[in-house]
Amino acid sequence: MSKKIVVLTGSARTNGNSAAMAEAFIAAARAKGHTVIRHDAALMNIGGCHGCETCYSTGKPCTFDDDFNSIAEDLLSADGIVFSMPLYWYSMPGQIKNVIDKMFSFVIGGKNFKGKEVGLLACCEESDPAVLDGIRIPYERTAALNDWTDMGQVLVPGVLEAGAIHSTDGEARAAALAEKF
Repeated sequence: MSKKIVVLTGSARTNGNSAAMAEAFIAAARAKGHTVIRHDAALMNIGGCHGCETCYSTGKPCTFDDDFNSIAEDLLSADGIVFSMPLYWYSMPGQIKNVIDKMFSFVIGGKNFKGKEVGLLACCEESDPAVLDGIRIPYERTAALNDWTDMGQVLVPGVLEAGAIHSTDGEARAAALAEKF
């Protein structure tokens, strides 16, 4: 069965390692017949959530009109969401965190955002995989809160320079993740 999958990236480095994993996932998912839409959060103007709880009061998900409103419908209608990002200072990049925080508008707006399939692609410079907990744990808690099904996580330590991912199994594992959707 063909699915609609949104790939949400969180790095401004378009030729970086997490971008390469995202592309490997996208190619494999499309080969499987899925429709894939990619949104590069780091290249968009998406501010943080203000916690004002006026979501949808203007007819848009967020009353603070930024690029989140242009991707919200894709997120709502997706069967699956894949988050792809590098580790920034032991956490997820602010660019992608802003998108996740603004998903709160779906709760306030009474939108059904439950039951999606999700996946995580993440990498970091350090060789200790435990440093990726700053991404993994918030991802897992967000998935649990929203009754999402975690289809898998590809966590790759020890890559910094653009292209370093090519000397790991990260892209192959990202492509294999697409098989689970």
